[in-house]
Amino acid sequence: MTDIQSPNLGGILSPSPARSIGRGEFIAMMAMIQALQSLGFTTLLPALGVIASDLGEGGSNHRQWVIGAFLISSGLFSLVPGTISDRLGRRPVLLACMGAFALINLLCAFVTNFAALLVARALLGCASSALTVLPLAIIRDRYQGEGMAKLQAFVAMLFMAVPTLAPSLGYLVMTAVGWRAIFIVIGLLSLGVSTWYFLRMEETLPSTKRQAHSFGELLGNVRIVLTNRRSIGYVIGMALIFGAHFGFINSSQQLIGEHFGAGAAYSLIFGVMAGSMMLASVVNSAIVHRFGIRGIGHAAILCHFLVSVSQVYLASRPGETLLQFAVLMAANMCLLITVFINFTAIALQPFGKLAGAAASVQTFFRLVLGAGLGALIGQAYDGSPLPLAFSLVGVATVTILLVLFSEGGRLFGAPAPTQA
Repeated sequence: MTDIQSPNLGGILSPSPARSIGRGEFIAMMAMIQALQSLGFTTLLPALGVIASDLGEGGSNHRQWVIGAFLISSGLFSLVPGTISDRLGRRPVLLACMGAFALINLLCAFVTNFAALLVARALLGCASSALTVLPLAIIRDRYQGEGMAKLQAFVAMLFMAVPTLAPSLGYLVMTAVGWRAIFIVIGLLSLGVSTWYFLRMEETLPSTKRQAHSFGELLGNVRIVLTNRRSIGYVIGMALIFGAHFGFINSSQQLIGEHFGAGAAYSLIFGVMAGSMMLASVVNSAIVHRFGIRGIGHAAILCHFLVSVSQVYLASRPGETLLQFAVLMAANMCLLITVFINFTAIALQPFGKLAGAAASVQTFFRLVLGAGLGALIGQAYDGSPLPLAFSLVGVATVTILLVLFSEGGRLFGAPAPTQA
C-alpha cells in the first residue's frame, strides 16, 4: 500500500469554497448527508401497505421488502465508496453517489409494478451506501477518540430528527398527492443537500495521505479490519443490534398501526419514539468526556439487555398495552443510538490512514448482517410483539459476549492503540 499524489478530482469538480466550513455547519452537513439514507426508508413506512396494494402485491409481510431491499443492497455496496475515497478523496465520490441517490429516487416515482420498485430500491440502496460511510470517514479525518464521539453525538442528534419527522412527512404527502410524490420529495431534498455540499465543503483527505490500492491490497485492508480483535467485536455487535431494530422498523407499521390499533396515529407514535433518540444523543455528548466512550458504550449495551428482557416479559403476558410497548421500545431505541455513537468511535479507533476502508468494511457488516437479520425478524412477525422481543434479548446477549471478546474478557477497559 503506497501513498500517491492522486488527481485532485475534488478541485476539478468545483473551486475551493471561499472560506473553510465552520464546526456548526460541518455538523449540520454531515447530519443531513447521513439523514438522506434514513429519509430513504423512514418516509415510506406509513405508505408501505398502500404501495404494495397499488402495485398488486398482496402478501402482508411482502411490503417489508421495500425497506429490506434498500438496506441490504446499501450494506453490500458499502465496501466500495470508502475504499475508493481513500485514493480519490472523499469529495468526488460522495458527490457522485449523492447525485445518483437523487436521480434514482425521482425514477422510483414512475414504477408500474412491485418487482420494478424492488429493483429500483436495490439500486437506490447502492447509491446510498456512501451517505453512511463517507461522513464517518470525513469525521474521522478531522477527529478521533472522545472528540470524534462527541462530534458524532451532535451529528446523530440532528440526524435523529429525520426518523422523528419523516413518517409524518410521508403520511402527509401520501394523503395529499399520493405515495409516488414521496419519492419526488426525497429526490428534491437530496439535490438540495448535494448542492450545499458541492458549494461549501472542502476535501478532508489531502493528496499526500491518499493511497493507491491494488485488488490484493483492498483484500488486505479488509483482512486488517476484520482481524483486529479490539474492533471486530464492536462491528459485529453493532450489526446484530441494528438487525433487531431493523426488524422493528420493518414491522413497525403492522405492530403499532394494526396489532395495537393505532391506525393513522402510527406516524406520530413512531416519530415520538424515534425522537427520544435525540435526547439520548444530547446526553451522550454531555457526558462522554467524563465517562469515556467505553464506559458509556458498555453501560448502554448492558441496559439494552435489561430493557429487552422486560419486553419479553410483557409480550409473553396477555394485555400488553401500546403505551407499555412504546415506552420500552423507545428506551431501547435510545440505547441503540448510544451504543452506535460510542461503538463506532471505538471500532474506528485502531485505524489511522485506513479510516475510509475501515468505515466501509464496518458499515458493510453492520448493514448487511443487520439488514439481513432485520428482514428475517420482520418476516417472522406473527401478529404479536413476541418475535421482536425475543430477538432483542438474543442480540443484546451475543453483543455483550462479542464486546467481552474484543476487550479480553472485561468491560470498561483502556482504549485501543491507533495504527498509522
